[in-house]
Amino acid sequence: MPAWDENVLLFMRAELPSRVKRLISQGRFDEAKKVILEALRSAKEDLRRRLEFELDRIRRWRYEYPYTMAEALERLRREIPDVKREELDVWLRRGCIDHRIINGEVRVLRRFVPNLFWLCPELKSRRLGLEDERAEMARAALRSRVEKVIAAAREVGGGHVLPLLYRVRASVRVKPGAVPEGETLRIWIPLPRSGALHPRVRVLDAEPKPLKVAPEDHPQRTAYFELEASRCGAECWIEYEFISRGFYLEVDPRNVQGYDEGSDLYRRYTSERPPHIAFTPYLRELAERIVGDEENPYLKARRIWEWVTNNVRYTYARDYALYDNISEYVARNRRGDCGMQALLFITLCRIAGVPARWQSGWYVFPLRPGMHDWAQFYVEPYGWLYADPSFGNMRHGEKWRNEFYFGSIEGYRMAANVEVSAQFDPPKQHFRSDPVDNQRGEVEWREGNLYYDVWEYDFKILETRRL
Repeated sequence: MPAWDENVLLFMRAELPSRVKRLISQGRFDEAKKVILEALRSAKEDLRRRLEFELDRIRRWRYEYPYTMAEALERLRREIPDVKREELDVWLRRGCIDHRIINGEVRVLRRFVPNLFWLCPELKSRRLGLEDERAEMARAALRSRVEKVIAAAREVGGGHVLPLLYRVRASVRVKPGAVPEGETLRIWIPLPRSGALHPRVRVLDAEPKPLKVAPEDHPQRTAYFELEASRCGAECWIEYEFISRGFYLEVDPRNVQGYDEGSDLYRRYTSERPPHIAFTPYLRELAERIVGDEENPYLKARRIWEWVTNNVRYTYARDYALYDNISEYVARNRRGDCGMQALLFITLCRIAGVPARWQSGWYVFPLRPGMHDWAQFYVEPYGWLYADPSFGNMRHGEKWRNEFYFGSIEGYRMAANVEVSAQFDPPKQHFRSDPVDNQRGEVEWREGNLYYDVWEYDFKILETRRL
């Protein structure tokens, strides 16, 4: 097994001491830190790593929940000028304002404002401004692209069609003073994986030259750089091109076949990958309830898709490192961002015996590019099909999206990852800023990881061309 198959979160299997767990759950972080430091004196192997991770997570909790209620009120008044303090208390009790008690004080999530309007949609009428024209143009262009992909695929009997050539420049800039001058920075920038979605990927230029470009099939592919930190900070960039294709296939459930359950593919993609793809009692019971007596693999996946896209609403998430089990969190709370919805779909499919896997990187629509995660599931004899629960969510109110994004994809994608929590090549030595996914990249130096607050990532689409 290649070294990069290592699950960088396996240490999460270690059970925290009950006192640490209780203090963390109560938000008593100052006390928890003291207890963890004491426990580290005698901890071994995975428990040591888990305790060190809890210290790292304490810092992240504070970063993700930066606002007092007074500060949250001021920020919200930029969107709802006449909002009153007592209204915040009402929305807090209703669960519309994401918050956490930290050392006895209510602290509010960094991205609480958009979540408020998703969780309490009746407040949208009080919000300043209307949705910009670019958003409407993007929706219209997306539907047009989907219609063209469907038509082109039907002409050839289904499959990958309508290739787009992208030229992209990705860069990382570490801020001055992040590490002492003269120290070596280690930087990983995501690269597209070669495969069915991307039949061609080519690095064009970079500064400095990367020391290592991971293999084309690496599950979390990167270009690796080493830079010397200076008083002005440090920056590296890479320019590359890739082809991305749309995909559409009409599946006849009557033609679906059973799996070779002894195959590597089946074993790998129906197994657990803890902590976020874990077959907990709650998720097993949910999968059984959703799938019922259905035996056809494609229809099993369809039932799971319908449950996720009808029951889970989109909201921004906190740092993925702050969830103990993302798929169970989404199932219990019926909310989550694109990656969280994809993880739930994957986990339920695997429990039901349908091979499923992660795929992520960027949604590369030129007008509105952004980081994005989705999924794939495998059906014989059709192969790997796509599933994008957040794009196909029924809360969009557009049935065509729900139908298309179960099985198909429009081709506005840059897929760097096909696995969660996979080790890089070369491996990262310290905890990652995102221990699950990799869309912006990662930075570290000899004494530890560098978090997002001390470096910046830029992703620019330089050219998009139809082939």
